[in-house]
Amino acid sequence: MVQPAWQDPVLLAPETAPVPEYGSGSLADLLPTLVAGQGVPGFEAAIPELTPADRNCVFLIDGLGWEQIKAHPDEAPFLYSLLPTSRGGTGRPVTSGFPSTTATSLASVGTGLAPGEHGLPGYTVRNPDTGALMNQLRWKPWTDLKAWQPYPTVFKLADAAGVRTAQVSAPDFEQTPLTKVALSGGSFLGRLTGEDRMDLAAERLAAGDRSLVYTYYSEVDGQGHRFGVDSDAWRGQLMYVDGLARRLAEQLPPRSALYITADHGMIDIPFDEQSRIDFDEDWELSAGVALLGGEGRARHVYAVPGAQADVLTVWREVLGEQFWVASRDEAVAAGWFGPRIDERVYGRIGDVVAAAHDDVVITASAKEPHESAMVGMHGSLTSVEQLVPLLEVRS
Repeated sequence: MVQPAWQDPVLLAPETAPVPEYGSGSLADLLPTLVAGQGVPGFEAAIPELTPADRNCVFLIDGLGWEQIKAHPDEAPFLYSLLPTSRGGTGRPVTSGFPSTTATSLASVGTGLAPGEHGLPGYTVRNPDTGALMNQLRWKPWTDLKAWQPYPTVFKLADAAGVRTAQVSAPDFEQTPLTKVALSGGSFLGRLTGEDRMDLAAERLAAGDRSLVYTYYSEVDGQGHRFGVDSDAWRGQLMYVDGLARRLAEQLPPRSALYITADHGMIDIPFDEQSRIDFDEDWELSAGVALLGGEGRARHVYAVPGAQADVLTVWREVLGEQFWVASRDEAVAAGWFGPRIDERVYGRIGDVVAAAHDDVVITASAKEPHESAMVGMHGSLTSVEQLVPLLEVRS
């Protein structure tokens, strides 16, 4: 329906955005549910549909959302066949959390906490102590790990309770700050090839009467960013990871449950002015802004002192038909970052938070040339980005 020219535009209200299922069906709820079933003290089963197992394996495929699997039955026949098993046989997905981006999601998985508590609420966020942007994926500039994320991981707590715990991933990830704050605990075992990771994950799963193994594959996301989820390169990676998942599933030891999930989905954004709004070339959006954080589909906007209200007004007027645009307090009250916000995290959230509703991004061609050139994007609250599988294989 075409809106008459004389009518005011319909702006998206922050409270109308779909909120992740924190506490009952988000990535942050997965490991607490699994280790509760293994008898680790202090945890409760937050995802009620899951049945306990003595041995649990989580295979996280970076960037492979629920809607991508549904749309590619030919390229991913094994994963597609498992869709009815998702979320304990309900055939439903779980949600990543906001923003739907790797650093935030991996921290949610490993700590069992929502972003407002673990404190990695975006790709880049302002450090209130220094006033500078902090890239939480690459950990630049260097920031004290314990101060930034003080909570113990679920892996550490499970290992201390006698669960045989291991992470099997690429060797380069062993010493990264993100691994240390989000995924550390038990043994880290680095293997270069996907096949070696699957074989070793199955071996480590069998090594204990109670075991918890996490393994990870990144290149589905990598090819999606470079070439898009509508590319042959991306489809090739999907076919490859489908074979990896089958390989792991066929090696499960007795009394095991394998959960195949992801940190976010992805959407391709056209290269045109309507779909890519360049902050560095837009005087309206940049007026009064001291720092632009986040990423194209989930922006944290930090205003110069005294300009917060004006920046919110302008961003809402300019973008409010395509983005959910909220003040920090509105985003917190709406539950975007979880039911609780730690005091140390509050100032990391933007004065204004903008989450894409339409197929559009806010780029920064001068300050973020690499990110601005990506085809595939993610970060927001839409179903294509938020919904991730929780496929299950049991032995």
